[in-house]
Amino acid sequence: MRRLLGCLVCLMLALPVFAAAVRVGEPAPTFRLQDQHGRWQSPEDHRGRWLVLYFYPRDFTPGCTSEACAFRDGVVKLRQAGADVVGVSLDPVTSHAQFAAKYHLPFPLLSDADGQVARTYGVLTETAGTPHARRCTFLIDPAGRIAKVYEDVDPERNVAQVLADLARLQAGA
Repeated sequence: MRRLLGCLVCLMLALPVFAAAVRVGEPAPTFRLQDQHGRWQSPEDHRGRWLVLYFYPRDFTPGCTSEACAFRDGVVKLRQAGADVVGVSLDPVTSHAQFAAKYHLPFPLLSDADGQVARTYGVLTETAGTPHARRCTFLIDPAGRIAKVYEDVDPERNVAQVLADLARLQAGA
């Protein structure tokens, strides 16, 4: 019985990690986080433009570096399509500053150190007892609504997917 109660408690504690995912058509949850320069940023700062909000696990890991560099390499096309790019992970501001400097990232990387924003967007997870954001991208329309959610992102293909969807969504608007 004691073992069963322990398992139930563990399960209940794990549930919020996967809860509260946002859906297409819903307003994008608001937040206020610091970027790699220590400046406070919010989705409202991008109102009137499309926003590519991508969550990633960790600075300097191979997949995350590949993804950040793909967004860096595609940022001109994304901006021409009317979209801003913002990355979010649980890493501290200092790590983001080093990561952005090393890879010449021309967009904000936001520090969600307590994981609250990742939890709100439904991407907070845990590996070996260490919380991190799951790799997931949200395309937010100029009115601040979720237009598209990219689950289980392929770091090297995501930019092309976002650009294609931006063109399709803008053509239908």
